Amino acid sequence: MPFVDSHCHLDFPGLRERLPELLAHMREHEVGWALCAGVTLERFPSMRALIAPYDNLFAAVGAHPDEADVQTPSIEALVHLAQDEKVVAIGETGLDYYRRQGDLSWQRERFRTHIRAAREVRKPLIIHCRAASADTLCILEEERAEEVGGVFHCFTESLETAHKALELGFYISFSGIVTFKNAEDLKKVAQAIPQDRLLIETDAPYLAPVPHRGKTNEPAYVRFVAEEIARLRHTTIEELGAVTTENFFTLFNTAKR
Repeated sequence: MPFVDSHCHLDFPGLRERLPELLAHMREHEVGWALCAGVTLERFPSMRALIAPYDNLFAAVGAHPDEADVQTPSIEALVHLAQDEKVVAIGETGLDYYRRQGDLSWQRERFRTHIRAAREVRKPLIIHCRAASADTLCILEEERAEEVGGVFHCFTESLETAHKALELGFYISFSGIVTFKNAEDLKKVAQAIPQDRLLIETDAPYLAPVPHRGKTNEPAYVRFVAEEIARLRHTTIEELGAVTTENFFTLFNTAKR
């Protein structure tokens, strides 16, 4: 069964102008589908137009917590954009206390807006969480995010955080970071996640996995993430691919195979 890149940014410079080439590489590596996560509402129309001709490319709509000086999403705007048949999730959204400091109440309020929109449209959330696990989990619980679930993408937090996310009904997705030699703690988390809550991604154009570390990432390289996790979990890459693909379409249940 082909693999799925559950999180990438095909509309970013370095990728969008190479889309036909990237799609060919996906076919060569048996990557059947990819989900393009939103980062701002301003960029969404361009991203949506880029992927429009391709049945195997899906979208999410949201405003990344790193993006401060952009249009503030309203529940109404997110709900409206989420009606699009290509949109299978709300996000990415969440909290990032690593890159930004000071008064981050705007991040928390924006996060709550995304959760409320997701609950209204009954679509899952794509969560960005960096150095903010306690507040992220607290807000998810307060806003009843378990009603729609979602995924903690590019997971780099502790096993304890993973367990709490799982308790709220969320999936855990691993990027190329899990292939890095110094990611021993993350490798242990990847071994511990229940099989039916596991996803893989690239976060392209960032975080290219070994053996392409340091280069521009692309959806085809999700296969290398799968290879490493299969090794860690003592299973075959075919089984890992089948499991994560099934998990993807279970979570993002409006995505058409």
